[in-house]
Formats: sequence, C-alpha cells, structure tokens
Amino acid sequence: MTAARYSIADAELKVLKLLWAADEPLSVREITKAIYGQLNTSNIGTVHKLIQRLEKKSCVKRDRSRHAHRFSAKVSQVTVAGKQLEALAKKVSDGSLAPFISHLVQAKRLSKQEKAKIFRLLEE
Repeated sequence: MTAARYSIADAELKVLKLLWAADEPLSVREITKAIYGQLNTSNIGTVHKLIQRLEKKSCVKRDRSRHAHRFSAKVSQVTVAGKQLEALAKKVSDGSLAPFISHLVQAKRLSKQEKAKIFRLLEE
C-alpha cells in the first residue's frame, strides 16, 4: 500500500472519523447531515466527491445493495494513523520514530498505562 493512498485531507478525515464511529454503514445524506448539519445540493455534492476520493484511495467501501448506497471504512484508524505518522517521520526525521516517542514521553502526555504498553511493544 502506497503512502499516497493514506495521504488523507482534513475533509476526508472527517468522513473517515464518522465511518469509524458508526455502528453501521452510512448513506451520503447521513454523512452530510453529520458534517454540515444541513442537507443542500452543495453539501451533498461535496460529500460525494470526498467519498469518491476515499474510494480511489481504497479507504472506503460502498454497499450498492440498497437504493441509497451505504459506506463504511475499509481501513482502520490505527492503519491510517500509522501511515500518517510514518510519512511525517520520513519528512521530519528521515523515517525515525524515536523523536516522536521521545517527545511524547518527555512531555508527559502519556499515561502510565500507555507508557507500559509502549515499553512492552519495544521489548517484543
């Protein structure tokens, strides 16, 4: 999977976050209502375009079995977050994640449980 596939714009990320949080696939109208609060041609068209872009990146799957197509995430939040972090690490620190982990640990933004989990993962 290419890095470009996980280059997610902020507007696309809003759609993905909705799909990750949803208990079931959502229609364009449901997504539009959740993001914009109102349904109008412009907002619906924007959501259609965002979904098309996410489909092209293989991040969203479409269920065509109903009249109103329904959408769900095809990739997990962990996968997207990881790919975004890897891209940032390549850009900032030649691919090293150490500066990011160091910052989080030193800034005390991690709970004791999170730190313990990281240490367990590093030891594996």
